[in-house]
Amino acid sequence: MLQEIEKKTLLMLRVLREVRRPVGARMIARQMSDSGVHLSERAVRYHLKLMDERGLTQLIGRRDGRIITDVGIDELDNARVRDKIGFTISRIESLAYKTTFHPGKREGLLPVNISLFRANRFETAREAMQPAFAAGMGVSNLVAVAQAGQRLGNMIVPEGMVGFATVCSIVINGVLLKNGVPMDSKFGGILQIKNGKPMRFVEIIYYSGSSLDPSEAFIRGNMTSVQSAVEQGEGKILANFREIPAISLEQVETLIDDLKRAGIDGMLSRGMISEPVCQIPVDMNKVGIILRGGLNPVACAQETGIEVENWAMSTVMSYSDLKPFDET
Repeated sequence: MLQEIEKKTLLMLRVLREVRRPVGARMIARQMSDSGVHLSERAVRYHLKLMDERGLTQLIGRRDGRIITDVGIDELDNARVRDKIGFTISRIESLAYKTTFHPGKREGLLPVNISLFRANRFETAREAMQPAFAAGMGVSNLVAVAQAGQRLGNMIVPEGMVGFATVCSIVINGVLLKNGVPMDSKFGGILQIKNGKPMRFVEIIYYSGSSLDPSEAFIRGNMTSVQSAVEQGEGKILANFREIPAISLEQVETLIDDLKRAGIDGMLSRGMISEPVCQIPVDMNKVGIILRGGLNPVACAQETGIEVENWAMSTVMSYSDLKPFDET
């Protein structure tokens, strides 16, 4: 019983941290249902009162709702490991399911990463990211920019910050899923580029055993050299490894072409049936695929010393709300 209460508490704290503004029980209940936990608004209010008493949350006002406190953030960061394991893979599956983007019609929802830059540094960051976008290092050159108080998906941009949304590689999972093709997401990693071509993974984090998106961890650890990969053809970039059934290869190639025509080009490399890709073994009757990390341009900005706060695999946005990077 206590374990179940603790799990619900952690999920509520996670919702509050992601939303980053005061919210009420109704929105929290709705967000929890997206994660497969169904509670009534009354039950959510009951748990929130207990969390107030523990100092994890703070009631701002009956109409405004609650926010997460510093104590709550600390509790979430130090939560039991077993409650975190597998969170990343479940997030991938959830966002793939929420994807409704139709490449041919160029409409629908697609998954994005959200990055926050200090407002007085955003123009410098934009200049640092430009070469990476021009070189096609991201999943797409379609982005969205929001000022303080504006919304990107379900996130409100905080005061003093500029929000920046980039297309997430999970869009490919989602489009394939909607067309009946399962995609097995294996891991995210650091891919070594040599002579402008993918060579091998030098670091990997498996999604099934991680509570944090690998891209966030690698950027935070200053483990990329995207700028060098762009300028010299040699460096280390963010990439993801997936597998698809061999029988679906022809259909997948058609869908990838449709995505390219819509301005989304996430595939970096693919192998032959049951053959390794960039030294990564592939299961029998499967095809290995390497996808670019959507946060590569953002990593390029951080490499120049610009601070950035990232939420990889953050939310979904309408395709119509995105525009080419050069038009931002």
